[in-house]
Amino acid sequence: MIEKIVFFWQHLPQYINPVILRGNFFQIRWYGIMYTLSFLFTYRMILYRLNKEKIPIARSLIDDYFFWMILAVILGARLGYVFFYNFSYYLENPLEIFLPFDFKQGIRFIGISGMSYHGGLLGLILGTLFFCYKNRIDFWRLADLVAWAVPLGYTFGRIGNFLNLELYGRPTNFFLGMYFPTDPLRQLRHPSQLYEAFFEGIVLFLLLSFVSKKIKIKGMSFCFYILGYGILRFMIEYFRQPDIQLGFVLRYFTMGQLLCSFMVLAGILLLIFRYRRKEFYV
Repeated sequence: MIEKIVFFWQHLPQYINPVILRGNFFQIRWYGIMYTLSFLFTYRMILYRLNKEKIPIARSLIDDYFFWMILAVILGARLGYVFFYNFSYYLENPLEIFLPFDFKQGIRFIGISGMSYHGGLLGLILGTLFFCYKNRIDFWRLADLVAWAVPLGYTFGRIGNFLNLELYGRPTNFFLGMYFPTDPLRQLRHPSQLYEAFFEGIVLFLLLSFVSKKIKIKGMSFCFYILGYGILRFMIEYFRQPDIQLGFVLRYFTMGQLLCSFMVLAGILLLIFRYRRKEFYV
């Protein structure tokens, strides 16, 4: 019985079709559906806490904020992938940065592939800073609120990667490994997308829920999010297959680990800064 369960688990990706609906010039993929759910879930989580705790931010401002932040995240994630992970390719093919077509042999739909979490985070932070400045909102209050809600929304995104049969892990003999049909070597690999969904999503959400209840200094949830995600992602990168066009950076690390190192450093510095300021919620 156990052997049958393990066999089914390891071959589960072979039963997954990343495309839900395909037309002549378009296709609907699970990845896009899960991305949409991640935004909607994060939005509902923020509204839930906004109403429950009577946070002094108008609902209409949250609606405006989310519209612009979705654009900021998508733009930042796309540009982050271009600059962090495949700059030389897009330098030669600039039209493919935002247009889902290949123009080398006529016009061929290829979709837009490649989004960087770290680019999306930068887009979110910069967009939030500008929005708060424009609307005279306390940045740290809004940042804490968003940081608390993001991990569970992020979980949907990583499940989307899994359903898209991409970003799978390194080869392994571990019983939780899976065979991905998109792997040209057909090796048993870590389902690192699911590891990230659990640790960077659910575990981080529980940590931030504890922080938001126990520590009433403004900015703490945001700071712990930056620090916590950086640490968890750095560790899980040891199970994730490095991007084929980059391989390892500085011989031993992935690009994700390099970017997470900056996150951890930024998180520590921000924690020290906010703790010394001691601006409490009332």
